[in-house]
Order: sequence, then C-alpha cells, then structure tokens
Amino acid sequence: MRLPRPKFPLGPPTWPTLIPRPPVEPDTGVAYDTAWARKFPARVARAMIVDDILRPVAHLLARPEVTGLDRLDDLDGPVIFVANHNSHLDTTLLLATIPERWRHKTVVAAAADYFFPTRVKGAVSALTIGAIPMERNKVDRRSADLAAELLADGWSVVIFPEGGRSPDGWTTTFRGGAAYLALRRDRPVVPVHLEGTRKVWKRGEKLPTPIDRKSAVRVTFGAPMWPEKGETSRRFAGRIEAAVATLADEQRTDWWQARKRAAAATTPSLKGPDAGAWRRAWALEGQGRSPVSREWPDSR
Repeated sequence: MRLPRPKFPLGPPTWPTLIPRPPVEPDTGVAYDTAWARKFPARVARAMIVDDILRPVAHLLARPEVTGLDRLDDLDGPVIFVANHNSHLDTTLLLATIPERWRHKTVVAAAADYFFPTRVKGAVSALTIGAIPMERNKVDRRSADLAAELLADGWSVVIFPEGGRSPDGWTTTFRGGAAYLALRRDRPVVPVHLEGTRKVWKRGEKLPTPIDRKSAVRVTFGAPMWPEKGETSRRFAGRIEAAVATLADEQRTDWWQARKRAAAATTPSLKGPDAGAWRRAWALEGQGRSPVSREWPDSR
C-alpha cells in the first residue's frame, strides 16, 4: 500500500499547467563545472596524486624512455602538448613525463561523454588528472572558450587530437582543436610521440599488463611549433600531425635520417595501410618490427 504524497508546504508545490516549466540545466558532460579542481586545495591534492601515485605507477608499468626534453629548455609560459593516442595509459604517462615547471599547472582536454557522464566520475577525472570536458563529436564553443581562457591564465593543455584512442594501434587524422587554440592564443604546440603504450594497456582491456624491458615504451618530445602568419587551423593541424610522424620515425631510426625524410616529404605514415583489419594488424604487430617498416611480402 502506497502512502499519499504530502501536499505543499510539506511536499513540493504543484506547477501551474498553463505555465511551461523552465528547462533543467545539465551539470554533467560538457556542462560539468571543473573550476573547483583548479583551486589551491585541489591543486595540492592533485600534485600529490600525480607525483606520489600516477608517476610511480606509470614508471612501474611502462618503464618509459624519455627523449627530447632538451628541446623545451628555452620555452616559457603555457604550451599545448599534442600526442598520438593508443592507450588508457597515455594521459598518465604524459603527466608523468612532462617537465615539472608545467606538470602541476596543466589540464587535460578529456572527452566529455567518457570522463564526465556523471558528477562522481567527473569529479574524479577533474581531481586526479585535471581533466576539463571537451566535446569530441562536434564543435562546441563552450569547450573551446574554456581551454582558451585557461591558456590565457597560464595553464598548459594536453590534447589528443585524434579525438579518442586508436581502435587498432594506427593513428587517425588529427583534428584542428589544438591548432585552433594555438592560433587563438598565439601559444606554441609541443608535439609528442608515444610508442608502445598499447602493449601495456590497449583499448578494450580492463586492466594493464606490465611489460618487460625488451618492449620499451618511448616518449619523444619534439621542438615547439608556432603557427605561421596567415596559417589556417587545418593547415597547422596537418603540420602537427606530420611532426608527430617525424618523431615516430626518429624513434625507430635516428634524428638525421628522420629529418632527411621529413625534408623530402617521405616520412612513413602512421595511419597504416589502406587495407582490411587483418592486414593492418599484421603490419602493426608482425615479427616485432616497426609498423612503418612492415611491407607486404614479395610474391616472387
């Protein structure tokens, strides 16, 4: 037997039928307010989480080899870190390897639908990694304005311009969000290439798998890139994507060979062969060789 609902003033008032109800303002997804996570108490807590939990875990799982940090020695102020995205581990690994002068004043542009579906998950994301909600399926002015305001306030931003983790280990076309922010705030982009993180924690797996020393994870930071005068965000995004591909080539060969191929516009693509899923997987994983060095066997 159900008890009758109490009437006003003990219960909620009734709503006049002729007056439309105001729309309910959302408080999750791209509308989640992360301002509290950049206040001093939250920043102190996040610094402890990053330095005392996330960094040790990242080094335990991945044992990363980090190169290219010397290219950032003369760089000051907020920057936009842009990296390829293959694994759940990528965000933690970037926060663990970014130089300290940026690490504790950096936010991560995170997919609103994945990291902020509820207030609880949004709070955890904002506190632990400094996530801010970004719309990845369409252009959203609120997301772009928030990231631009934070850059203006001295915060650096981590962006994965593919819009999500790679479904098969190959990169997808970089979107223009990072390039747009760089143009809007006249701030440099630091390209970063992450190699081997998919072996630790690939898409679809619930838990990571620590790797041995023979399967090294490598993090390569590139030289800062500034937008050129009159350059569009689409063109700049293309240059950023090419810079990340050059860093991948550098990891697998050496600096000089990678730069020669970049100058000749012959840098191997990170997008993989235009073929079926099995062929792409074969090219990525076969015989322990680099994905860009695999070739279809000669039939002769």
